[in-house]
Formats: sequence, C-alpha cells, structure tokens
Amino acid sequence: MDTLQKEKKELLNWIESVEDPQILEDIRSVRESQKAIHWDSLPDEIKEGIQKGRKDAKDGRVTDHKEVRKSYEKWL
Repeated sequence: MDTLQKEKKELLNWIESVEDPQILEDIRSVRESQKAIHWDSLPDEIKEGIQKGRKDAKDGRVTDHKEVRKSYEKWL
C-alpha cells in the first residue's frame, strides 16, 4: 500500500471514530469547499489576481482591516 492510500485509510478510520459534531461539520465544510471552486476552472485573470494578492500578503504589502474601516468610517 502506498503512502497516500495508507494516509487515506488512517483518515477514514479516524473520521469513523469522531463523535464531536463540530469536527464533522468542519470536515463537511472542507468537502463542500472542494466542490465549490476548482483552480483549473478559474479564468486566467482571476488566477493572476489571486496569485498577486498572495504575493502581496507574503511580502507584507497589506493594510490591517481596522485601518481600512477607519478610513471608510463616515460611509459605514
């Protein structure tokens, strides 16, 4: 059995033993999110925007949410 198959089997066994409804809901959410958007199906311009945003965040070119809210406070 290869490593991936072994890991899947371990996860399945663990899921079967889970009793916490929140954990099961979290697993369900992950499954649903995988159905929702598939990277390969996104248009190139969307992929480029996401990649740019990730790079900006990694390089520290971000603005804290609280700062942005302050600047728009009069309209909110």
